[in-house]
Amino acid sequence: MFLLRLPLLILPLTFAFLSNAAADGVKPKQAEVGPRPYYLIDKMADGPLKTELQQCKNGPFHTTDFSIGHRGASLQFPEHSKEGYLAAARMGAGIIECDVTFTKDRQLVCRHSQCDLQATTDILAHPDLAAKCSEPFSPADPSLGTKARAKCCTSDITLAEFKSLRAKMDGSNPKATTVEEFMKGTPDWRTELYGTDGTLMTHADSIRLIDSLGLKFIPEMKAPQVSMPFDGDYSRADFAKAIIADYRNAKIDPSRVYLQSFDLEDIRYWLKNDPDYGPRAVYLDSRYRGSNRINPADPDSFNPSMQELASEGLKFIAPPMWMLLDLDANGKIVPSAYAKAAKAAGLTIFTWTLERSGSLKKGGGWYYKSVKDAISREGDVMTVLDVLAKDVGVKGVFSDWAATTTYYANCRGID
Repeated sequence: MFLLRLPLLILPLTFAFLSNAAADGVKPKQAEVGPRPYYLIDKMADGPLKTELQQCKNGPFHTTDFSIGHRGASLQFPEHSKEGYLAAARMGAGIIECDVTFTKDRQLVCRHSQCDLQATTDILAHPDLAAKCSEPFSPADPSLGTKARAKCCTSDITLAEFKSLRAKMDGSNPKATTVEEFMKGTPDWRTELYGTDGTLMTHADSIRLIDSLGLKFIPEMKAPQVSMPFDGDYSRADFAKAIIADYRNAKIDPSRVYLQSFDLEDIRYWLKNDPDYGPRAVYLDSRYRGSNRINPADPDSFNPSMQELASEGLKFIAPPMWMLLDLDANGKIVPSAYAKAAKAAGLTIFTWTLERSGSLKKGGGWYYKSVKDAISREGDVMTVLDVLAKDVGVKGVFSDWAATTTYYANCRGID
């Protein structure tokens, strides 16, 4: 795992190349995958898949829609930063994600959560803006057993104030007694090498950048963490319409946009009210949580059923990886009942999130929990990718390091 913390010098593809591609109106054809996919393949168990992947070592590699930049390239770059988006593009991501929320003056920006600024930006280092946080910083107190905390929301500040911040690697230190300590919480399997000066992005900024690269869009409407209607008259429907308005104003072809939400009512709203962008809405299936959670191994627990979702007009569904996977009697990774039901209903499947687990030596963590007994080495990420692509038939995989999915997709002939 030491290699994960070294600077992965994977980005020799110059910005000039991307700019030239944009000027030609086509997406970049070449991609640089760097050393990480090779490292993962070297760590695979010997077998036909490893041999096949090794035979692709000389490339060439190109952009593929199978490879989705999850918040950019979050393994090593601040999420939803310009630098992270460019890194994902250089690694061959054909689709890049902006999670969308809104500021105090109702401007749309890219953040994973409406209230994550304390962990993903330097807002606490700006006393004037830190004072506007919903919950200002409070230090840990070991004598009371309390943790350090703060809560800073995009809706606490204006767009101009938001744009004065810099992005940092996502993380905070719950044992901190000072702001400086609190802001240092990057997991040890990531790096801060590229995280010192990240450029924050508005939703419109992300559209301009991704469009200039000739790539596709997969914006996620984040659940508001403030009471709605916001300030009494900004409704959830207004928020949903504003996201589409940014694409319409930029004259983005609807075929390049996959709207997302964890809330099925948002999906239904788009399907009903926008015949242009709505049909490509992606339901981020959150039914793995809550009191009415489903069992991916039991189709009778699916409510609504996959067929009922399809009958409502839904065409795209995106569960976490573990919901699509199971182990057979021999301990082999196979598609789950959930995956089979979604496929039988004609739903196109995306899944998330690769390269977000740290070490896979002890079962891989949450994203692999349904197949943890088959996960024991770093190279197992490629085995999981193979099952997702070949057996489940996913259309694309969100990844915090797009080079991994790009290498696999290119080697297997997936576009």
